[in-house]
Amino acid sequence: MISAVGAKTIVSMEAVGRFAAFAWQMVRWVVPGLTQWRTWVRTMPLFYEVGNRTLPVIIITGVFVGLVLAIQSYDQLKAAGFEQRMGVLLSITLVQELGPVLAGVMVAGRVGGALTAELGTMRVTEQISALQVMGTDPIKQLVVPRFLACLLLTPLLTFFCDLFGSLSGWFVAVVLKDIPSGPYWWYIEDAIMTWDVGVGFTKSMLFGGLIGLIACYKGFHCRTGAEGVGRACTESFVASFILILSTDFFIGTFLSGIYRGIWGLKVLV
Repeated sequence: MISAVGAKTIVSMEAVGRFAAFAWQMVRWVVPGLTQWRTWVRTMPLFYEVGNRTLPVIIITGVFVGLVLAIQSYDQLKAAGFEQRMGVLLSITLVQELGPVLAGVMVAGRVGGALTAELGTMRVTEQISALQVMGTDPIKQLVVPRFLACLLLTPLLTFFCDLFGSLSGWFVAVVLKDIPSGPYWWYIEDAIMTWDVGVGFTKSMLFGGLIGLIACYKGFHCRTGAEGVGRACTESFVASFILILSTDFFIGTFLSGIYRGIWGLKVLV
């Protein structure tokens, strides 16, 4: 049993080392590539794939999350006499937590799997090896544009998730529950601060970078055959999902501690 555990540990550490080396090689090309026009020429077509084609899924997710949150929170807030402040609870939950996490999960499922399958197919058909033979670095050519597309567009998709979640919450509060529209938006404007938006933006950027990096890594290191590509797609989504949740906890705890250290405990009034 000790031998089996040791072997698994060694394999896991090797995988972590390969991923770290892959990430470092990608970073080496990203930093100088930001000032090169060719990098953005390769990235622009991926903006459509990552952004436009994922937007309907993000909107649907935001709408129904907002509806569920509004329905679930109305009775408790009404019993305490705070039903007009329902938008504050809903918006802060969306902006800081659910918006970035759900948008990240949707991007991981919709985009991460597609990127892994695309690069995995290129690995199986030896197109990546052909690029290396031609003297072109495949990480610069293939990974950097996909990483930048995920990194830059995930915050924008998170914004739409937050927006339509708040609008659907307004629909429940104002149209279905007869809460005045003016106080609903006034309390949101009074409670939501730049810090809250910054926390959500930071999380979504981090999630987008992790999704792009993991998807490209799994595609580059998938096994041969259709089974290998399929398994790589599954592993890409599972790893992205787990890292999104774990990273959300740690970065949320860290930023919350910074906020309390600077401004003290936040009270929603």
